[in-house]
Amino acid sequence: MALSFEEQTRIDLAATFRIIAHLGMHEAVANHFSAAVSADGRQFLLNPKWKHFSRIRASDLLLLNADDPACAQRDDVDATAWSIHGQIHQRLPEARVVLHLHPIYTTSVACLAEPHIPPVDQNTARYFNRVAIDTLYGGMADTAEEGARLAGLLAGKSRLLMGNHGVMVTSAHIGEAFDDIWTLERACQILVTAWSTGQPLKILSDAVAEKTARAWEGIPDFSRQHFEEMKALMVAADPSLFD
Repeated sequence: MALSFEEQTRIDLAATFRIIAHLGMHEAVANHFSAAVSADGRQFLLNPKWKHFSRIRASDLLLLNADDPACAQRDDVDATAWSIHGQIHQRLPEARVVLHLHPIYTTSVACLAEPHIPPVDQNTARYFNRVAIDTLYGGMADTAEEGARLAGLLAGKSRLLMGNHGVMVTSAHIGEAFDDIWTLERACQILVTAWSTGQPLKILSDAVAEKTARAWEGIPDFSRQHFEEMKALMVAADPSLFD
């Protein structure tokens, strides 16, 4: 019997949490992912408050409504998660999937006085002129106003480098969102490593960087297959994620 859209989304999102934990990109029991399950994007799945990514199962994911302020009062809903994801799913229906992390290298780049991702290879070039940057960190993002501000920065962009904070990636597809945030972390790792040599960077020309970014945009199936391969590893290691 075929799975419903929500059932499949639960499995894929649960797998994403486990993949991120497996790769060491999580932070304690913080950070949060969401995925819309309604046509208008306002009903969405979210991880429960402070549950380790490596233990999340499909059935653990909370089904919330972006228009229901009572969700903010639930004991199993993290205040920052609700403020960010609730506002994005309410305001940006095209952002079906929202991943928020504090990975080491991307966050390091976000902590620069002038956060930027210069194109020095094909990973960094993927983000040429395609990342919004927030430089107004004001503490924990635990208010609707802050969530709305962040959602506004994502209008027209699918990635947000959050100054002094971390990163957020949005997409229409879970697999593409996963590969995007993974590649962004790898791009920042390459940059931080290159900067650490103290030598000048060889920056790609704008023409080559743009050509490379467009080439990436032409192979979404690559991103989806990366996710499917990683999901298969997680299922083989512990099929309880289906529970």
